[in-house]
Amino acid sequence: SRNELTADDFIPYCCELISNKIGSDWIQLGRHLGLSDSDLKYIDSYSIDSYKKADKVLKTWNQTNGHISWELLKNVLIAFKRLDIVLELERKLEDLLVSAKLKHFYLERYGKIYEVQPPLKAPVKVDLIHKFTDLCIVDAAETRMDAVLSVERKEFLEKQIRYTPVTYSEIFMREKSVILISGIAGIGKTWLLRKCLLDWSNGLIWKNVELVFYLECRKINQYENISTINDLLSVFYKDIISNFNISIHTTLFIIDGLDEFKFFNELSNPGLKCNYPIVNVLAEIQNYKHLVAGRVYAIDQYQSIYTDRSDKYTIQIMGFNKDGITNYVENNVNEENKEIVKATLKESPIAKAMASVPFYLSSMCKNISDSKNIYKHSFLTMTDLYANIFLYFLQKHIIKDNKTFYQIMENDSNKKYILIICKIAFKLLVENKVIFSKVEFQTFVSGFDNEGNFLNEGNFFGFIEKIETNLGCYYQFAHLTIMEFCASVFAYNCLSSDKIMTNKKLKSCLSMICGLANKNQNSCIKFLNLNPSKNFLKESLPLFLIFDRLSKSDDFNDYHSLFIECFYESGSSFTDEINSIVDKRVSVRVVEFHRPTKFEEWKPKDKIEVLRISISDYLLTKKDFEEIFFPWVDLCEELVLRLHDDIDFFKDFYKWIRHSNIKKFKINYRGKDFRNL
Repeated sequence: SRNELTADDFIPYCCELISNKIGSDWIQLGRHLGLSDSDLKYIDSYSIDSYKKADKVLKTWNQTNGHISWELLKNVLIAFKRLDIVLELERKLEDLLVSAKLKHFYLERYGKIYEVQPPLKAPVKVDLIHKFTDLCIVDAAETRMDAVLSVERKEFLEKQIRYTPVTYSEIFMREKSVILISGIAGIGKTWLLRKCLLDWSNGLIWKNVELVFYLECRKINQYENISTINDLLSVFYKDIISNFNISIHTTLFIIDGLDEFKFFNELSNPGLKCNYPIVNVLAEIQNYKHLVAGRVYAIDQYQSIYTDRSDKYTIQIMGFNKDGITNYVENNVNEENKEIVKATLKESPIAKAMASVPFYLSSMCKNISDSKNIYKHSFLTMTDLYANIFLYFLQKHIIKDNKTFYQIMENDSNKKYILIICKIAFKLLVENKVIFSKVEFQTFVSGFDNEGNFLNEGNFFGFIEKIETNLGCYYQFAHLTIMEFCASVFAYNCLSSDKIMTNKKLKSCLSMICGLANKNQNSCIKFLNLNPSKNFLKESLPLFLIFDRLSKSDDFNDYHSLFIECFYESGSSFTDEINSIVDKRVSVRVVEFHRPTKFEEWKPKDKIEVLRISISDYLLTKKDFEEIFFPWVDLCEELVLRLHDDIDFFKDFYKWIRHSNIKKFKINYRGKDFRNL
């Protein structure tokens, strides 16, 4: 209520308005408030205008009486025959109350938040302000859009080195009306947004903004027929606002998860006809100050509608930098496990590359810390990492058993459980949905025997979380990356290769589907082969089917990058096939590398005529170059090399070439060409 507002809350907002209204009547107001003649004489001694003297009258009265209530101030103004001021302050006080309620709500809700990790049944809450680890943020004008969604996960550490970092405080110093934040799933976008909410609530940022409203697209999707901003806010902030008119307030909107908005295509293409009012509501929000966050591809497409606006600022979150990773491990891993975690991050290229993503780093730390028998060669591929995370949470937070992965997967009911989870994920992915109802859940699990009420939706909380809305309970996957992985598991086990390739919705899952075919026995991927009757490799070799289909694409980078990622994820399961192809050829004449890819078992037996290595986008160490490319350099007669500008071992190339069989070479380095005569 208003009576709960003290002078500390109220006076800073209202003194200026009262002073401007009172003006030259400041002496009369002072006497009406009971100030002594000496106080008034002291105030009059200042060489300032009457409005500032009125302000000093109010502040002196406030200091003399201690914390005053609104009711007291209102009665004083009415007795002073200034009801006009009271009415205007009433309106301003309404704004103050809404703002105070919003700040209290955010501090209560997000002051303690879930750790950035796949949510569990009973996740531990942490203090975000003190727990927050600085993310690496860069100006998105310097970054380039990755051609394929599946390639988004790559090259974080390199990009952090290459781009100019932007400090957290700098984001808010620029006073832009539009801030667009991009980043891959799990990189820390939501973490950053919620820290913004806390900092605004504590008066640290956006000091000139009266109201900030935080809206999540995955929840907005349930209200497609809402037609006004006020109605939308009434749904999510019904306990804070009533009879509210957004147009008269200084407001900032935060939109989280743009890529999850099911009418994203219509929103980012205003020319398209759309029958759902919610699209117009989000479009209307563009007239206010707003901050929008989403995956890289979504923000890249969305920002095209702001071509005529100069008050826009676009940034990309690159995850933890090297110091951030070190700090996270030091602050979050028990002493007895720190060395194991550090060794894994050092020895596993995949673990090292993905440690910059908070979601993955947290999962890896917990997985490694809690596992007694970590495979020596774990995390060889992204699919391997996902499989470890998936099975770890199945073990610790769903089944809650200390049995090993092997023992858990011997149980047929656990396999059925995984298939159900993965079927739900697949259905959501192909239908482009994020949230589903209880009725839809029952449809998804139809066809499975419900032994002992096994299919009750409560048994799936952990991978799936419940959302309470005014329309009832809805459900969603705890994390979209895990949903994509589960969809890949279902496709791998239950669909033919031809169906996988013809379903465009599965494009982002292709590399993981190939990864599930990896036959490395030191990986827990083998436990996710849930349908032994399906001989995936004999039915149709997916790698070459992928290459055949993607090679027909108009976008070279599209099929080229995705094919390479599929090739890498597939690992040893395709080595024999590749060797058989190479063996049938008389000779390999030309070899091209467009990225550093290490082949353990595949290399030509005879000399090759031309070797082209284009790695100008990759900052390699001398050791990396030697391990990856030396077996090929030793066999070539002509070498064409494009190097990163910042390598520090350029002179070594001349020494290597002198001791090789290379007859002709050309090296491009820092914009210059070096060649032999």
